[in-house]
Order: sequence, then C-alpha cells, then structure tokens
Amino acid sequence: MKHMTTILMAFAFFTILKVQSVHVFQVGGNQGWTIPPSNDTNHYNEWATRNRFSINDTLRFEYKKDSVLVVTKEEHEKCKSSNPIFSSDNGDTSFELNRSGFFYFISGVSDHCKRGLKMIIKVLETEHVAQTANQTSTTKSEAASVLKMDSDTLSQTLMIVGIIAMFTIFFM
Repeated sequence: MKHMTTILMAFAFFTILKVQSVHVFQVGGNQGWTIPPSNDTNHYNEWATRNRFSINDTLRFEYKKDSVLVVTKEEHEKCKSSNPIFSSDNGDTSFELNRSGFFYFISGVSDHCKRGLKMIIKVLETEHVAQTANQTSTTKSEAASVLKMDSDTLSQTLMIVGIIAMFTIFFM
C-alpha cells in the first residue's frame, strides 16, 4: 500500500504542476516572411495580434532573397537600421523571444519594409512576480507567488489531497 500512496502522490504532483509549454510560431503562416499582398502594411501586425507570445517561444521566419532584422522602435518606424540588435539572411531564421515586452522586426531590404514587411511582437510577462529593487519586499512577493493559485487549480489540489488522505486512512 505504501507504493500506492507514492504513486498517488506523484500523480497529484504532476496534475497540479503547471508546465509552461514553449511554442514555435511560423511567422506569416503558410505565406512566410514575404512582401504582403497589395502593400498591406499591417499584414504582419494583424498576424501577430492573432497569436499570444510568451517568454522562450520561438519565431520561425522562412523567406527567399531577404533578411530579418530585430531593431529599435525608432528604426522600425523608419524601416532602416545601421546597427540591428539581431540580423539573419539564411532563408530560415529562428528567433527566441527571451524577455517580455516589445520586439520590432523589419526586412533588411529597405523597399520591402516600406511595403509592409515589418512586424511588432508583444511578449507577455510570466505569471511569476517580477523582482523589485526593494529586496525586503522580494521575499514576501516570492512567498506570495508560490501560494498564488487560480480557483480551478486550488479546487483540483484540494480534491487530490482529499483523495490521497482517504487512501492513506483506509489502506494504511
């Protein structure tokens, strides 16, 4: 019976464990990273708004005779960068979203960017409490984030703990 309790406890642990999955997004869907039809300068921003991006997700850009640049907001607006944050021109570029906030992408071909081959991505913050400058409140925040659960997770947790308690009492 001890093995049964161990199995049930392991099952409970994995049930309540929230695993954040990492996604790979094909930029532009089947069309890929190409000049939008009819000079639709909002094409890629509209694609981005239909998706939800998290830290550690990956954007995959597929293109021919072009490039992908990560730039500042100002460079994005100008469709021009002399010193991009990131650049690639290999035709199949993967870019990991390694922080929350905004990322600005443009084509390295100036004319392509002006015709709509550019995009802004907003990466959502994680559920974890961000560190603050005040170290004394950080400990409280970390403790609170460990205890923070949504109502569904709390209900599931209480149900599983009850089942484990029941098995422990009746079968031990």
